Amino acid sequence: MNHVLRCSGYELVKTDIVRGSGCYLYDAQGKRYVDLEAGVWCTALGHNHPRVNQAIRAQLERVAHIAYRYTNDLVEAAAVAVLGTVGLADGTCVFLSSGSEAVEFGVQIAKRITGQPLLLTLEDSYLAAYGSAGRAGRKEAAEWHRFDWSACAACPHTEACDPECKHLRRVPFERIGAFVFEPGSSSGLVRFPPRQLVQALAGRVERQGGLLVVDEVTTGLGRTGAWYGFEHYGLRPDVVALGKGLGNGYPVSAVAMAPGIAERLLSSGFHYAQSHQNDPLACAVAREVVAVMAEGGLVARSARVGTDFLRQLEGLGARHASVKDVRGRGLMIAVEFEPAEERPSLASVYRELVDRGFLAGYKPAANLLRFYPPLTIAEADVARLVESLDEILKGGTLCP
Repeated sequence: MNHVLRCSGYELVKTDIVRGSGCYLYDAQGKRYVDLEAGVWCTALGHNHPRVNQAIRAQLERVAHIAYRYTNDLVEAAAVAVLGTVGLADGTCVFLSSGSEAVEFGVQIAKRITGQPLLLTLEDSYLAAYGSAGRAGRKEAAEWHRFDWSACAACPHTEACDPECKHLRRVPFERIGAFVFEPGSSSGLVRFPPRQLVQALAGRVERQGGLLVVDEVTTGLGRTGAWYGFEHYGLRPDVVALGKGLGNGYPVSAVAMAPGIAERLLSSGFHYAQSHQNDPLACAVAREVVAVMAEGGLVARSARVGTDFLRQLEGLGARHASVKDVRGRGLMIAVEFEPAEERPSLASVYRELVDRGFLAGYKPAANLLRFYPPLTIAEADVARLVESLDEILKGGTLCP
């Protein structure tokens, strides 16, 4: 791997993954691993899905890419399918290449339409790898107001936020053009802000003429046990950014806009063109993914299997003092551990899981294991994972 630039910041653990099938990856020796992160949270239907692969092959035989002045009916059909899942049947959709691009596109929509100088997001949001959205996590980003909701988790006002709350009063709503909301990933920490807080922020922004832009790149398409994370908050977004699961591993994203947004955007003189915009091949993949997810009842399955998965992990936490917290929604789940200090580190747990054939998410700075498996994961694999983790913790790793 001397000729490949590796700048992701992640340790390279396996260099010989050669095949994927369903929820499994295989190395060159034929060893099978349960992929508990669905690639980079992308293969929501599992690796090498036959219907998605067939859609790719069929469209490759027709046309993969055409220029800006031309299109075909497939692009419209894919837009209708995506908009239907978001609840914006009369809206507008554009297909792009990555989740970061989709979120940044949504941010630019809000800036162009409202003309306001500020954007609001939660302190722990991760929105994009570049652009204005990519600067949202930086304290020095002048265009972003980042709301620290750490004190809100223990707030006694559980039904509705206190309008005189000192934290809300610090937000300059009159200068904010959009609330850009990531409903649950929190930079991979799997944290879910209180419903009443999110509703209060969204309501105040909208009353001031701002937009609600929701980043569903990670939380969308069944990941949280609903089609989209914003459904858990009773919201009606103006703009929704999709990615990851929309392509099941193929690089396609989308921006869904409520009725009227596209007209307002275009009347401002907005133009945006990139080489892989509304590609027929990407649209064929997106349409097939949505169809498979809907026909297979995978959103409801994510809620059901995720609830049982969470229950089993909570039982694990009750048996091991090293487990600090278990949290999740649908098949977006995290186990946070107490600091190891002089005990074997969480890295030992992660390595042992790999040896046993489980590829989990691992965030060492947060002492966290994370599980975002394909929505098709077998319940037997969930049980085997929990049993293996129980055995590892019983063996002394991270035990007090």
